[in-house]
Order: sequence, then structure tokens, then C-alpha cells
Amino acid sequence: MSTTTAPYHLMNNYARWPVHLVKGEGNKVWDESGKEYLDFISGIAVTSLGHVPAKVAKKLHEQVDTLWHCSNLFHIPQQEVLAQKLSQVSGLDRALFCNSGAEANEGLIKLARRYAQKVKGTECYEIITFGQSFHGRTLATLTATGQEKVKDGFTPLPEGFVTVPYNDLDAVKQAVNEKTCAILLELVQGEGGVHSAEEPFVKGLRQLCDQHGLLLLIDEVQTGIGRTGTWFAFQQYEILPDAISLAKGLGSGFPIGAILATEEAAQAFSPGTHGTTFGGNPLAMAAGIATVETIEEDGLLSRVNQLNELLVSRLQQLKTAHPEKVVEIRGKGLLLGMKLSIPAAGVLDYAREKGVLVLLAGPQVIRMLPSFVTTEDEIERVVAVLDEALQKG
Repeated sequence: MSTTTAPYHLMNNYARWPVHLVKGEGNKVWDESGKEYLDFISGIAVTSLGHVPAKVAKKLHEQVDTLWHCSNLFHIPQQEVLAQKLSQVSGLDRALFCNSGAEANEGLIKLARRYAQKVKGTECYEIITFGQSFHGRTLATLTATGQEKVKDGFTPLPEGFVTVPYNDLDAVKQAVNEKTCAILLELVQGEGGVHSAEEPFVKGLRQLCDQHGLLLLIDEVQTGIGRTGTWFAFQQYEILPDAISLAKGLGSGFPIGAILATEEAAQAFSPGTHGTTFGGNPLAMAAGIATVETIEEDGLLSRVNQLNELLVSRLQQLKTAHPEKVVEIRGKGLLLGMKLSIPAAGVLDYAREKGVLVLLAGPQVIRMLPSFVTTEDEIERVVAVLDEALQKG
């Protein structure tokens, strides 16, 4: 069915590109005219195994013929399987499954408040977050987000969030008071410009939380499940958070979210305190299990690091070739940003016309989120197209 007509029956809340995608396979997608694109967006860090990965598709097909939904009134065996796998690779003890990253972050906020109020009392509810962060678009998560543009038109916002500058430990120390219950941060701010947390800052936050009895919450929605070259970004900082959120890469495109927490933090939730109708359904669990198993069996964490070395080196060559236009290459693993001195939209548009899909992370940053099964030749093609775009820009 053609989708070229204007979508009059859809709300106008997305600035959609003039592309109608209808098929995906591996690292390629096709529009309805048959034009092929090399996808370096991965559904915004979602299709980490490429489009329609065979092992995930097989497990989903098996589950489709067995059971789709039963709700959390019943034990769902696949939840325990995936929870055990995630515990093994994270070092955290308990899992709660939901449907999206925003829902996972909402769960983190509720977990932190309930934990603190059980321990310290009802006046302990504030969460410290950071400038340029992004935690979702529900009322609580957009309030936690450190970008004013996502809050426009949604006042009054929920109270209980304090935003301070990123990588500024002194600012965090000054913000901590008797109302503080937790600190929430991304270790690579994807939407905020691909900024990485500094190791002394993160270790300082862990020490500060231990000192004041606060929960350290890590938003791993975009960084988790191998995107930065380890299962979770926090593992590169030699700390253990009290709880994390994850979503995007966990289901290879099937909607899924999760919270992982230590045994102590997880005890804040008891029956009736939090729940979801669809979260942890058998289909989502099948996708999550197959995704984790594929990363393990195919050695894809090491592949992420190999691809990172190649892509970063090629992007640094672009910086050398275009010193007046390319300011900085930043990020971790296969969550990379190229900061420009010129508007990035023109580079993105040129790349799309040439059949290469990349993403923005602010007005002057090109964000790249290739799959873990990207080839060296595909990296060379993307860099060549970006080179052409910079020459013309």
C-alpha cells in the first residue's frame, strides 16, 4: 500500500524525513520506491544486530505460535530466563520488565523515591540530574531531562528534580541536601550531543551516594546491551550502580524496557507498588533472550570495539582533512558524535540523498549508531559520503 500521501490522520508531533521505509535486512533498509539506504542510525540504537536478525526472528516466530500475552498475574518463565542472563552480565540482582526507555526511567524514579521514603521519610524525594541529559517524554522523565526544549508547554511540571552541570562534581555536592534521594545520569549523553562522563566524576558520584545514603541511578537506555563496547557503560568506570534502566538494544526492535537493581534497592518495590500490563510479555522476552544470546554466541562485544577503532580513526582523518569544519570526535563504542562548526543538518541531508542514514544530536553534531554487524566496507562508504558532504558544506 502506498504511503506517499500526507498523513492527515496522524498527530503532527514528529518532524519526519521524506522517506517511507518498508523493508530492512542486515544494515540496509529500502523505501517504497526501492531506493536502498545504509543504516547508521539503527532505529536510534535499537537494531544493534541489524534489521531482522535471524536468531531473534526464529525465536519470535516460535513464540508467536505458542503464547503472546497473559499479563503479570501469572508467572512468565521467559522473564526469569532473561532476568538471570541480565544479572549475570551486569552484576545486579533483580530485574523488572516494562515496554520502553521512558517507562524504565519512570520506574527508576519511583524506585528511588520509595526506597528513600522507607528509609529516611516522606520529605526525601529529590533526584539530581544533569544539563543536556535526556531521560524520556513522560511528565516525570521530561522534567528530569536537562533540556528546556522538551519541557515547553507542559507546565506545571512535577517537583522533585534538581539539574546541575554535567561532569561538575562540586555542583553535585552543593546540590545534595536532606531532600535528596538519588542521582540520575547517562554515561554518554546521546541526545544531548554525545558527551561522555569523566571517570573521576562518576567515581566521585558513587562515593557521594555512599556517603549520604543515596541511590546512584544510571540511564543505560541508549548505552546498554553492548552499545559502548561493554554490556553496560557503567562497567567501564569500575563502579556498580544501585539501579539502571535499559531498553533500546535489548529487543532488536521489539518494544521492551527493563530496570536492573541491587537486592537492597529492589526491596523498595513490593506487590502493588509498581506494575505494567504488557511489560515482560512472552514475545518481548523471546526477543530479549535471543538478542543477549546472539551477542554472547557471536562475540559481538569485541566486534563493537574493533569497529570503534576503525570508525574513530576514519572520522579523525575527516577532522584532519576538514579542520575548519570538524571540531571533535566523541563518544564510546558505536555511539559516536562528530561535532561540526557548521550546521549539521546539511551534512545529514546530503548523506541521506546519497543513501546513507545518520542522525543529529543537536544542531552541530552528527551522531552515528551503526549495528554491531557493520562491515569495514560499510564504514568506508559512510566516511566517503561524509567527506563529500563536508567538501560541499
